[in-house]
Amino acid sequence: MGQILDSSRKTDVLIVGGGIIGSAIALRLARAGVSVTVIDRGEPCSEASGAAAGMIAPQGEVIEPQSFSELCTSSRDLYPAFVEEVEELSGEHVNYRRDGALLVAIDDHECEELEQIYRTQIAMGLPLERLTNHGLSGRLEGLAPRIELALFITGDHWVDNRLLTRALIRAAELSGVHFHWNCTAAGFNIQDSRVESVRVREAGSAGESTFSAGSFVLAAGCWSGQLADGLGVALPMTPCHGEIIEFETPSDLPFVVRAGMHYVVPRGTRTVVAGTTARWGSYEKAVTAGGLQSIIQGITRILPVAKDFKFRSAWAGLRPDTKDHLPILGFGALHNLVFATGHFRNGILLAPITAKLVAELLLTGAPSLSLEPYSPARFAAAQ
Repeated sequence: MGQILDSSRKTDVLIVGGGIIGSAIALRLARAGVSVTVIDRGEPCSEASGAAAGMIAPQGEVIEPQSFSELCTSSRDLYPAFVEEVEELSGEHVNYRRDGALLVAIDDHECEELEQIYRTQIAMGLPLERLTNHGLSGRLEGLAPRIELALFITGDHWVDNRLLTRALIRAAELSGVHFHWNCTAAGFNIQDSRVESVRVREAGSAGESTFSAGSFVLAAGCWSGQLADGLGVALPMTPCHGEIIEFETPSDLPFVVRAGMHYVVPRGTRTVVAGTTARWGSYEKAVTAGGLQSIIQGITRILPVAKDFKFRSAWAGLRPDTKDHLPILGFGALHNLVFATGHFRNGILLAPITAKLVAELLLTGAPSLSLEPYSPARFAAAQ
């Protein structure tokens, strides 16, 4: 605790970013007895944490036996206890389900991708079931008859990420965390290679105020790169725009169905969300005709009955991507600033492990998994 406690400060740790990553870190630190303040530029659940589909699916893509695979599966394994804690502290249900996911393939390219997933994960000892068209009979009504190959992954879960993020914020508040919404971080004040304070602009206010702390965490999603620039730290980050549609369904979908980048995810009683698209570079969260068309074509190709789903709503969000598509975790050149950003498509999945490792780093200086592959210094080294 000596690294972060300073009785002269207003708070022990100040976190910039109140999404699922920042809020999970805040909860973990508060439960350890640390005073925590969180500032966020928007309203609760208004950015990537609220826009996601909620898949907790480390096995849903090609996994190589490397550190990132371990990070993802470790976080998935933390989820049951994480959800239990959040629900108990907040008194709110988050609709966390562990019914698995069905990955399907129609053309030769998709079949080869699934075969690669199967070979890799079997070699790693991960559980999954390989199914041919004949073996799919009775698994799910309405699947396309042209499906040639499928994998059923019992270890892929999902959650209503909006319910989870709001419950997480509530759990953190009840644990003593102070949240300041609609407070935009304008920059950091630095002294002797340490952050002394962060300057913020509150919505509706012309001036700036200052928040001081012993340690700081930068978890501002797509906006982390801009704030890092002001520190002289180059983080090659860019927003990845993605769109999602919510539908009402005639009956409940029993599990996630995916093919490539397209998916249908259960979201509650007779409700699903479907996605997605990917477009890099723009901060505009627009829902486009082309994006909706792409999603509908993608899901009806694998689940033709989706053409009868009733439209409810659509939205777009910005995934915080990095040059190598890996998160940025750990200390940089400043001795009391931890980075916890750049989670791309895996923010919901990686929230429990990120919170655990960042809390360990701040509390003891020794996280239980190495953060070296995710160090912000890796980008400078590559230049």
